[in-house]
Amino acid sequence: MTLQQRGTALITGANNGIGLELTRRLLAEGWQIIALIRSSFPAEDPQLTEAVNQQLLRIYRADLSDFADLRSALQDIKAKEQTIDLLFNNAGGSFPELKLSPQGREMHYELQTVVPYIITMELKELLMNGQLKTVINTSSNAVLTLKQFNPAHLERPAAFKKLFGPYAASKMALSLWTHEIAPRLAREGIMIRSADPGGNNTLRSGKPSGLPFYMKFIMKHFFPHPSRGAGLLYNAALGRHSRDSGVFLIKDQISVLKFTAHSREVLDTVHAIYEQEYAAARYSA
Repeated sequence: MTLQQRGTALITGANNGIGLELTRRLLAEGWQIIALIRSSFPAEDPQLTEAVNQQLLRIYRADLSDFADLRSALQDIKAKEQTIDLLFNNAGGSFPELKLSPQGREMHYELQTVVPYIITMELKELLMNGQLKTVINTSSNAVLTLKQFNPAHLERPAAFKKLFGPYAASKMALSLWTHEIAPRLAREGIMIRSADPGGNNTLRSGKPSGLPFYMKFIMKHFFPHPSRGAGLLYNAALGRHSRDSGVFLIKDQISVLKFTAHSREVLDTVHAIYEQEYAAARYSA
């Protein structure tokens, strides 16, 4: 990569796991990072401390699942930042039980389907100011386990199953709206893709896991370091598929996306939430 290609990347969930490793890699290559995070970066890390001191790593805090908190952070970003080349909608994770967001929707769906759409729409102007104008949505190969998909069940699922229930459905919905909106964004010069970072050892001590018990054992003993997943997201943004829009990548290969007959419905639903709840509250404030 040449110096001319390096720019500014916004990463949600930049302070843990795959997001942290992606942040480290991009900083090492001379990128500037806008981190949209809820909790803190690891303390006493020389690379991160130096980057913050040099304003190469700029931190904005928000509970992304809370629209009021998210709105405040995004307004701050739009007021202080000039450009975004790469947007990584990476924040997420799996929860151990059914949980609702402050807006009353199932938490996986809110955080991993709806919020990435809001962030993308709100930061379009900064993306248009950038050179690469690229959005990478972190999806999951868990979508391959879904035998059926009903968009009507996303907000309030009738049943909860770790990893292969609302988590997988929310990632499917994310890839579906990504697929659907891609031609529209491409006409504006913005490329968007969803990518699976693969299995990574992202277990965090002291945090309840949304993984089945057997998956925790497998992850701890057999899954690679999160730098592997970061590499796959990096390649999704800057690698051989950098001119492919709307695709779903697994292991850096374009994968068939199931249930695309529902992609328009999913996009219409998340757009309606954005317009009627998020944007409407902003305009009435």
